Amino acid sequence: MQNLGVGIIGCGNISTTYLKFAPKFSGIEVRAVADINMETANARAAEYNVRAETVEGLLRADDIDIIVNLTIPAAHYDISRQILVSGKHAYSEKPFVLNLEEGKKLRDLATVRGLRVGSAPDTFFGGSHQLARAAIDSGKIGSVIGGTCHVMSHGMEHWHPNPDFFFQPGGGPILDLGPYYITNLIQLIGPVRAVTAMTGTSFASRTISNGPRDGQTVPVDTPTNIHSVLQFENGAIVTFGASWDVWNTAHPNMELYGTEGSMSLPDPNFFGGEVTLTAKDGDFATLTGDDHPFGVPNEEHDDGVMQANYRAAGLAEMAQAIVENRPHRCNLDLALHAVEVMTSILAAGEAKRWVEMTTTCERPDALPPKSARLLWSGA
Repeated sequence: MQNLGVGIIGCGNISTTYLKFAPKFSGIEVRAVADINMETANARAAEYNVRAETVEGLLRADDIDIIVNLTIPAAHYDISRQILVSGKHAYSEKPFVLNLEEGKKLRDLATVRGLRVGSAPDTFFGGSHQLARAAIDSGKIGSVIGGTCHVMSHGMEHWHPNPDFFFQPGGGPILDLGPYYITNLIQLIGPVRAVTAMTGTSFASRTISNGPRDGQTVPVDTPTNIHSVLQFENGAIVTFGASWDVWNTAHPNMELYGTEGSMSLPDPNFFGGEVTLTAKDGDFATLTGDDHPFGVPNEEHDDGVMQANYRAAGLAEMAQAIVENRPHRCNLDLALHAVEVMTSILAAGEAKRWVEMTTTCERPDALPPKSARLLWSGA
């Protein structure tokens, strides 16, 4: 498979993950990075032995086929639009865009220009989530009729040196962490029909407790405590709670309930973890299956525990799909539907009503171990 040239716009924290892991995938080669701050771009380029460009220079570069958009969420639409206008394929970090109209404009532009648009998250490619997908597809818990999901913590101010945008419109736990949960639910169950929610903000400000701004406060201008209900097109009803107002929790990250059993899944923000399953009134037992390469622990977490991290898998799979002229899995329709689900949750909470979806999508194809091995070089 030929290598497609990759450029990155945005050299913040997340860029190190892409620059570290992209070289381990087949079919892509990161060749340049850009940032509005050239000092930042130069430093990141030197660290990972790629070249630094201005944003304009990267958009014009002849050796770049795909540009990865790692800017802040508020800039995602504008930068992705510039990427498409420049004639290059676009791959965005989550959230894809901040509203449905922006996503539709990008879809129309990409269609006219014959270009691909992809978006994180790609964590649903993880070994655990693909194992769960295979179990559902084979009927191990029957038809999925319900579920519960919980993403709860006390926000980003304890570890992120500049957490301001997390607490402004476009941030919050739904748009920041919700993409992992909503996307995984879609790949497991299918598209969403309607949502309702109640939302709130428990703390008017947050105090940064790390880095050079330690002790500074930032205002909170977006809901940080959200409780929603999602009705899926297959009839399943799932409760989804997302909060940055919780000091600790014992809730499982995700459980799905079927006509023939139940399943407990690990955090969809990560690629690995244990999947447990019970048939009807039996006890939960660990689900096992074929060894999936994207479930193998390969990185030490902050707490010293090894975890599976294969971010950039979605980018590599899109590049492979471009070369093979087939649909890619982290596609625009999937990302756009997830955006509508998330923004509708926030709108439903504000208006205290049900919101019907206007978009839909296909479940992305499963990524079995054999297909994953064709993406992963492990170099």
